[in-house]
Amino acid sequence: MTTTITITGAGGQIGYALLFRIAAGDLLGPDERVRLKLLEIPQGLRGAEGAALELQDGAFGLLESVDVTDDAGVAFDGTNIAFLVGSRPRTAGMERGDLLAANGGIFGPQGQALNAGAADDVRIVVVGNPANTNALIAAAHAPDIPSERFTALTRLDHNRAVGQLSTLLGVPASEVRDVTIWGNHSATQFPDVAHATVGGRGVPELLAERFGGEVAARAWLADEFIPRVAKRGAEIIEVRGSSSVASAANAAIDHVRDWVHGTQNGWTSVALPSDGSYDVPAGLVSSFPARSVDGAWQIVRDLDLDDFAAPRIAASVAELVEEREAVRTLGLL
Repeated sequence: MTTTITITGAGGQIGYALLFRIAAGDLLGPDERVRLKLLEIPQGLRGAEGAALELQDGAFGLLESVDVTDDAGVAFDGTNIAFLVGSRPRTAGMERGDLLAANGGIFGPQGQALNAGAADDVRIVVVGNPANTNALIAAAHAPDIPSERFTALTRLDHNRAVGQLSTLLGVPASEVRDVTIWGNHSATQFPDVAHATVGGRGVPELLAERFGGEVAARAWLADEFIPRVAKRGAEIIEVRGSSSVASAANAAIDHVRDWVHGTQNGWTSVALPSDGSYDVPAGLVSSFPARSVDGAWQIVRDLDLDDFAAPRIAASVAELVEEREAVRTLGLL
């Protein structure tokens, strides 16, 4: 069996970081052959064509073919998995409405192309920001694709939160389970550790031991942990001189691999259309705790939200509602 995978913005840095890991089998496993379709805007085609040449030179045993195009209809024809990476970045002086309008001009047509040509089992993850609302726009233009097939990437935020806890507590990242990112992939997101565990012990208990009490632990969460996870991208730009690339590609691979093969250790964080859980308006693309079961995401239900979590989740959801209303006003939904 061969899986067709489409990557938009494939000539960019995140696309470049994705390509070789997918071709090597890191996404679907060592026995799954892949066919890659690389979509770029005309001025980005040469970069994508160069990456295609390198893929050929890599002589990957699982890679059946590579096609480069600037035609969304060609790129999404028969696709089983779509990584929507390319987006319009916010530039100096750009208002939020301008950013949403610019991305609507990208993700609306891509949704239409997916609707027209994607395989019946298509899975879509939006990486390009503002990811949640871009996913909402794409889904609105693909009425024949079940809305739950459209997701947005908050796995990067999830992994960042896990990494911070792993470092602080001196444990392997694999032992940190059931962290949750709620809401928007933005500075308002809420990284929640209330139900997280390490080695069967609750993270809140471990933090209280580490900081000498619950009050100090809460202060660390509010003043250091939550802002650092939410603003980690800006920190990397300041230190590295450019945005996070490899970690974003890694998170996108984690997201789809878990979606296809199932979550193995507790739950993860996924932005997907709300079913009304946790008072998030139905249809809004928001991040939730989720498990993948039989190839489909399922929101983890009935978690208790205390006075620390509830207002933070509400604030991030309110931002998503504002973005949704803004794109409605622009006629993009």
